[in-house]
Formats: sequence, structure tokens, C-alpha cells
Amino acid sequence: MSLHRILSWTPAAVVFDCDGTLMDTERHWVDARQRACDDVGLRLTAGFAERAKGLHYTECGQLMADEGGRPELGRDLAQRLLHHFLALVSDHPVTMPGARELVEATAAFAPLAVASNCPREVVESCLGTAGLLPHFRAVVVPDGTARPKPHPDLYRTAARHCGADPADTLAVEDTHCGILAATRAGMRVLGVGPWPGEETIALTDLWVEALDDPRISGWAAERAPLRTATSLPASASPPDEAVLPAPTR
Repeated sequence: MSLHRILSWTPAAVVFDCDGTLMDTERHWVDARQRACDDVGLRLTAGFAERAKGLHYTECGQLMADEGGRPELGRDLAQRLLHHFLALVSDHPVTMPGARELVEATAAFAPLAVASNCPREVVESCLGTAGLLPHFRAVVVPDGTARPKPHPDLYRTAARHCGADPADTLAVEDTHCGILAATRAGMRVLGVGPWPGEETIALTDLWVEALDDPRISGWAAERAPLRTATSLPASASPPDEAVLPAPTR
């Protein structure tokens, strides 16, 4: 990792992952997968949660079906998975430690976007409930032209909506899948969460256990505030043209 590539740098834009980075929803995916499998009588094998982390929900549903020996149930499991997840997350939207503070601090000096494999309704509902949605210029999710992570499409599109080159953009991610997408897009990466192993760490410029790490909060507080005509006021809603058509996770 190269600490100076983050801590001595002011990015032209910051793009956040949502699920597990800004919002504490990973536990809901775990519960939703179990409920979907219970619906059809499948059992998940050991370590499935780690293998599925960060996957688009349709890919996760097919992986569940394949590993359960019922590949024909992939589409059905994906829909069940999404149904259960939406019910769980709507009842318990919780921000990750330090997420609110970092979003507010970075919004003072750079345009922000979200790049997520989650369904649009989940991302916007969670961030709206948390009071964070107005800080973002765009919510970018998979659609007919932008493929899900680990493809770089979402991050490249998010940088474009922020008016920044990917090379001048910081990605904030918590999964190997998302980090691959960001690095393939040409961004510097701040990784967050429990230690993920050397393979993932090697792809990041800095890894922290949580977004309230003093190095990150201090870094954000020291950046020169951005004051341009294109800045998004904190009270404004994200412009419609900056938000891609509705997807699915």
C-alpha cells in the first residue's frame, strides 16, 4: 500500500460503494440468502458468504443454485433473494462507522457519486433514510450499458458524472469484487473493513478498518473546500440526468 497516494492527495471526485461501505447491509444479504434457500429447501456450503460478497444479486442467485445442485433455480432464487433483502433492509437501514462524517467532509471539496451493484431502490432508500443522498451527484448501478462489478463500467460512469478523469478519482470500497472494478477503471482505492488478505490489500492504496479512522477523517478535514459553479449544494437532490436507469443487484 502507498499511504502517500491517498493522504497527500486531493482527488477531483470521490466515488463510494454503498453496500457494506456506507450502509451496514451485508448482514441483510446473509439473512436473505438463508431465507431464499429455506424457501426451496437448499443448503449453502461453508464459506458461501465470502464467495458471494459483492456479487450482483442475479449472479448470487445463480451461484446459490449451482452450489446447491439445482442450477435451474437460479432465476427464482435471485428473485427470492431480492425480495427478502428489500424487506430486511427497509426495516433496518444503518450507516457504517464514520460513513456520514466522511461523506459530509468530502462533499465540501469534491463532487461525489455512488457506484453500487445493489438495486437502485435499495441504494436511494438507504441513503435517503440516512440523510446522505443529497450529497451525491449520481447513483450509478448496473443497466443495459453498465455492467456490474467487477467490471469497471460503474466506476467509469460515476467519474464521468462527476466531471473527473478516473485517474483523478478516489474509490471507497469494501470488497475484492468492488476493488477490482475500481482499479480496472484506473482509480486510486481506499479499502475499508476487516483485514481481507494480502491479495486484496495489494490492490488498494490504503486500507482502514473503518471510515472513522483518524488518518482518513484528518485527511478529509484538511482538503481545500471546492467552490465551483458545478458544486452540488448539500440541500439539493441529485439531478435526474446524472442518475442511470433503474437496475437490479
